Amino acid sequence: MKIKTSITLSQELLNTIDELPNQYHNRSFFLETAAWAFIRQLRRAEQAARDLEILNRRADYLNEEVTDALAYQVAL
Repeated sequence: MKIKTSITLSQELLNTIDELPNQYHNRSFFLETAAWAFIRQLRRAEQAARDLEILNRRADYLNEEVTDALAYQVAL
């Protein structure tokens, strides 16, 4: 369901959107597509930050596991 809303944008931004190829159909389609893309980007960044926090929290344990595994390697 689409809901009509009002937003304020700079004339420069509107001019730039209007100059884009017709594949974006109209301003509303372009802005909705851009908003969804930005939301996906924010969610990926949040997930990456959570993953990094987990790796950093477990770094000492993971490093010990790697060191232990390397101890079992045989020189060639």
